[in-house]
Amino acid sequence: MTQQGVRWSAEQVLALAPDAASRKAGGKLGAAGPWSEAGSSDEGTVWGLCKGSGGKPYQTVVDVADVAGPAYKCSCPSRKFPCKHALGLLLLWSGGDSAVPSGKPPGWAEEWIEGRKQRAERKRADGGSGSGSVDPEAARKRAERRAEKVTAGAVELEQRLTDLLRGGLAGAEQAGYGLWEETAARMVDAQAGGLAARVRELGAIPSSGAGWPVRLLEECALLHLLDQGWLNRERLPAELAATVRSRIGLPASADGPPVRDRWLVLAQYDTADARLTTRRIWLHGAASSRTALLLSYGAAGRAPELALPVGLALEAELSFYPGGGQSRAALGERFGGPAPASLRPPGMTTAEAAARYGEALRDDPWLESVPVTLDRVIPTPDGESWQLADADGDTALPIAPAARSRPGLWKLVALSGGGPVKVFGECGHRGFTPLVAWPAGSGEAVRLC
Repeated sequence: MTQQGVRWSAEQVLALAPDAASRKAGGKLGAAGPWSEAGSSDEGTVWGLCKGSGGKPYQTVVDVADVAGPAYKCSCPSRKFPCKHALGLLLLWSGGDSAVPSGKPPGWAEEWIEGRKQRAERKRADGGSGSGSVDPEAARKRAERRAEKVTAGAVELEQRLTDLLRGGLAGAEQAGYGLWEETAARMVDAQAGGLAARVRELGAIPSSGAGWPVRLLEECALLHLLDQGWLNRERLPAELAATVRSRIGLPASADGPPVRDRWLVLAQYDTADARLTTRRIWLHGAASSRTALLLSYGAAGRAPELALPVGLALEAELSFYPGGGQSRAALGERFGGPAPASLRPPGMTTAEAAARYGEALRDDPWLESVPVTLDRVIPTPDGESWQLADADGDTALPIAPAARSRPGLWKLVALSGGGPVKVFGECGHRGFTPLVAWPAGSGEAVRLC
């Protein structure tokens, strides 16, 4: 449940937008002009009527206090969640009581609110029924059959890597992407999705610019290491074996002991391919000091349902997935909805961030990056690129190439104004990717992605 009387900021509302177009359209509806009968309740529900192109206004209602994250209902035909009307209503609500006063919800909003309560009660009742039992012996046999397929795929992939190195890396450039796609398809057949994804990444390296043979050799070595890890998994320590299974693409359960904490939402961003939209949400525990990653998925072109605006905090239990240095967790029981917070994660120097990534590679050699918060850094140009330099030292981290072309870099430069800022992001072998920053003093978090 939101803290009574505390409303989200406009930045936190816009963080819910499923895409840039929705953000822009919702921003235009964040004024009082198109709205009528807008109101809110102490329980965290916001409602209003928005004038549209037709004669009948759209009925929009949002539950910002739902423990599963904000929930939306709008009579418009949009398939986006939240739609532009829900975003506009929340922007209006963020402006204070003068625009959206407290009151009693109208009948159409009350009907939706009560329906949600009833469904939640039925779900809780069904959760204790014990239905859907699994046959352990059948599950064990399925796991064994899949392991056999993965082993066959790993052996085949080892042979293909051997053939590539014997023939010389120049042959990879001549063969084209089709060779890699064929190999990836074979890994899919072997039910080793992680291997398939890494093979497809290999296919994009030849002819990708200066130094591509070195990059290809490095990635081939990591793929060979993963193959060997699977083929010799019985000889590995338990945590490393769990990491190998995860990197191969085998499913795992978040069976670690639940960690209850007040979790600050550090960052949220989406990546998409032709099949899937993946949302990454980074959290920081106020008491545990643990950093956790929530992953959620949506079909191609559709945003995942789970949305937690940056700068809010929620009290909840998280269960972590197995594997050395694993940050990924599953969101368990929540104790109230997200609410604004003044929490800040502790920071470190750029040298400490680089050392942390190096240490993490011992547990997971295939790790692309680790989450870190840099304290008192200044974005500075470095030739044709940029870096984050320690304000109180002489070390710096390069900003990752992919992040240099994003608007977030210039937002960070403007926020800094030549002075030190605190920045949260991902530190890896390609450099540092800034995701959110806090200006000097007590300013609220600013999204950079």
